[in-house]
Amino acid sequence: MSLHERSHRLHPDDRQPDQRREAQRDRDRVLYTSALRRLGHVTQVVSPTEGIVFHNRLTHTHEVAQIGRRIAERLSADEERLRKARRLGGIDPDVVETAALVHDLGHPPYGHAVEQELDHLVSIKHGVHDGYEGNAQSFRIVTKLAMRHRRFPGLNLTRASLNASLKYPWFRAGKGEDERKHNKWGVYKTEHREFEWARKSHRGRSNKPSVEAEIMDWSDDVAYAVHDVDDFYSASLIPLDRLRNQGDHEVERFCRYTAPRLDWTEDEVKELLRSVVAASPVIEPYIGTDEQRQQLRTFTAELISKYVTAVEIADDPDEYPLLKIPPYLRAQVDVLKKLTWFYVIDNRSIKTQQHGQRMVVKTLFEIYLDAGVSEDSDVRGILPESQKEQLRRANTKEQRVRVVADLISSMTEQQLMMTHRKLTGIELGSITDLI
Repeated sequence: MSLHERSHRLHPDDRQPDQRREAQRDRDRVLYTSALRRLGHVTQVVSPTEGIVFHNRLTHTHEVAQIGRRIAERLSADEERLRKARRLGGIDPDVVETAALVHDLGHPPYGHAVEQELDHLVSIKHGVHDGYEGNAQSFRIVTKLAMRHRRFPGLNLTRASLNASLKYPWFRAGKGEDERKHNKWGVYKTEHREFEWARKSHRGRSNKPSVEAEIMDWSDDVAYAVHDVDDFYSASLIPLDRLRNQGDHEVERFCRYTAPRLDWTEDEVKELLRSVVAASPVIEPYIGTDEQRQQLRTFTAELISKYVTAVEIADDPDEYPLLKIPPYLRAQVDVLKKLTWFYVIDNRSIKTQQHGQRMVVKTLFEIYLDAGVSEDSDVRGILPESQKEQLRRANTKEQRVRVVADLISSMTEQQLMMTHRKLTGIELGSITDLI
C-alpha cells in the first residue's frame, strides 16, 4: 500500500489543514470520542466498582496503545528496518496507536460473558447470522456509529488506520465451515462497503491482518497478560510468591489446570512458569509495603520491555505472520494469561456475577426490541431518542435487532444496571436520573 493510499479517507473531509499528519488526526479523533470515555466504566476482568484499583477497559486500552506505539517506533527506527516495514505495507506508530485505541470500543458492559449473551440473542434467538462480536462492533463504531460530521457517519479514519484495527479481517463463517472464523470475526455485513474499502490495497493478503494490526494484537496480549497478574497479585488472588517455589503444591495445581487448555505437558507448563517468575523479586504475599510496590513495578516493567524488544518483522510480505515473536515469549504470555483464568476468571464468585449480568442483558434486550415495534407511544417512549429514530427507519427485523444490540453495548455498567432496575420496576429512582 503506497503512502498516498494509506492516507485516503472514504468520505471527502473538509477539515482545515494544520501541523498534524493524517494518522495523527485519526488518533485524535478516536481519543475524543464518547465511545472511548465509556471504557473507563467497563470491566477489564472484574468490575471497576470492586473497591480496589483494578485496571478497567480504558486504562487497559491506553496501555495497549503505549506498548503498540513503542513496538512500532522500534521497528521503524533505522533505515534497514524502515525499508522492511515499507515492503510489508508500512509501520506508522500513530496508526498502531489509533488501532489500539479502537480495539476495545465495541466491548460491551462487563466482560466476555455479556458479549457471548449478546451474540446468542442476536444470532440464535433472533436469527441474524452476524451475531455480536466486540471486534466487529469496534469497526462498526468508527465507521458508522461515532458522530463527527453531519455529512457522513463515523470518524472517517484513513484506510491505514481502519486496516490496522482489523485483528480478524473477515466476516463470520457459517457454523461448521471454519470454526475459527465462526467464533471470531472482525466485521458485520452492515459494514461490507467500509471493510472492502479498507482492505482494497492490502497486497492481496486475503484474511490476513496487516503488520500494524499484528502489532496491536500482540500489544493487547502483553498488556492484559502482565497487568492482570499485577492487579491480582496486589489483590492477594494470584500467589506469585508461592509460584516461585517449584516444589510448592500451588505450582502443581496450576500446571494440572493449564496443561490441557494449552495442549502442553505439565512439565512444559512448569518450565515456562519458572522462566517467568524465577527472576521475579516477589518473594512474599502482598501487603502493600513500599518495597513490594517497587518490586512489582520492576517485575512488570522488565516483562513488558522483554516482550517489546524481542519482536522483529518478516523479510517477505507473503510470510504469515508478519510480526516475528519468539515462540518461548509467546508461550510465556499464554502462561501469564492462564494465571488470571485459574485464580480469577474461573472463580465461582465471578461465574455467579456473570450469570446475573447475562440475565440483565437478556431482559433489557427483549424490552427494547418490543418497544421498537410497539404502537403504544408510552412504550416507545422508553427508548433513547437516537434509537427511536433508527428503529423508525428500520425496515427489517435484522435492522431492529442490530439497533438494540448497538444500544445495549454502548452503555456503561452503571447505566445498564440502572436502566434494568427502572424498566423492571425493581427500583424506580428519580425522574431526574440520567439513563
